[in-house]
Amino acid sequence: MSSQSKSTLVIVTSRFPYPLEKGDKLRIYHQIRYLSQHFTIHLISLSDQKVEKSALEQLESLCESVRIYRLNLVHRVIGMCWSIVTSKPLQVGYFYHFGHARRISKYLAEIQPDYIYCQLIRTAEYVKNYHECPKTIDYMDAFSKGMERRIHLSRWYDRWFFRLESNRLREYEQRIFDYFERHTIISEQDKTFIAHPNRSSIESIPNGIDERFFDRLQQTPACDLVFIGNLSYVPNIEAVHYLKNEILPLVPDLTLLISGAEPSPSLKKSCSTSSQITLIGWVDDIRTSYRNGKLFIAPMMIGTGMQNKLLEAMAMGIPCITTSLANNAIGAVHGETIMVAETPEEFVSCIHQLLSDPAVYSRISEQARDFVRQRFQWETSTQKLIDIIRQ
Repeated sequence: MSSQSKSTLVIVTSRFPYPLEKGDKLRIYHQIRYLSQHFTIHLISLSDQKVEKSALEQLESLCESVRIYRLNLVHRVIGMCWSIVTSKPLQVGYFYHFGHARRISKYLAEIQPDYIYCQLIRTAEYVKNYHECPKTIDYMDAFSKGMERRIHLSRWYDRWFFRLESNRLREYEQRIFDYFERHTIISEQDKTFIAHPNRSSIESIPNGIDERFFDRLQQTPACDLVFIGNLSYVPNIEAVHYLKNEILPLVPDLTLLISGAEPSPSLKKSCSTSSQITLIGWVDDIRTSYRNGKLFIAPMMIGTGMQNKLLEAMAMGIPCITTSLANNAIGAVHGETIMVAETPEEFVSCIHQLLSDPAVYSRISEQARDFVRQRFQWETSTQKLIDIIRQ
């Protein structure tokens, strides 16, 4: 389809979609890959970091134009102060800047898009009052529920903040709903946490898996267990602490590899005190980290959304052990395509079962690969988004 015959689609993101070290970037990048085959895309990205030329080139090859609006420290502080005064969530204020709002409004007037796709409530303020074309907002996750789950894990003097931010997020998720014609989210589970009375109309669009993860890499695992994720993300940090403090002491003969972008200082310090743990940062091909573990273990106790780390490990045929909280969004079956545990003892039982019984290991490995291949393809999930925009 030529660019002259394609409809014009503006996509607004709170982070530049590349490199793919965070879940929201992974989701929007692969969506853009398929959307670009059907629409002429103009990408508007907020960014609190410098965007490297190599990353920019990845999106320029898919988009008609790419506009990046930097958010420096002053912008972010002013935005958060504005959010406090206006009772909006700090997450929204962090990504909002008045000057950028004027520039984006002017740019929209120049482009005159046929449709706007807004990723996350963080960017909703920039386009909520633009009514010259239909708009879809992708909630992706129910942020309010994720913040609520952090209350009981936080220190007593921090709980007031998480409670306040959770309430503000819940109210904002409900209020912003009516500014958009269509709404999407990553899972049916997250849909139930949006407080709007018409939440049943939200379309569930799951993530997918890059086909490369189905390749069978010839690599001998160096560790027994592996955990991968954005290591500055609080739910992932909590999962690593749980692994170190609750699970590993029960299996002192096993080793654990932790791999991912931006390990927090607290995580580095904690992992350095354990002889069972090897911590590495970002690697160019994350599949090599997955393959360095016999089992993938993800004791997710807080957070929302869909854990792509689980889908990727399953696609590579690595048996996974996780909590029902993480598995609910995926819908895998315990004992068939995944192992589900809630307590340290249950995690250890699953570990022993998989490592001691080659038949069980092989069965779950193959069934997990088939499960992900059948249900989580970017092309299939993005087609739902394409249909929404065309309607």
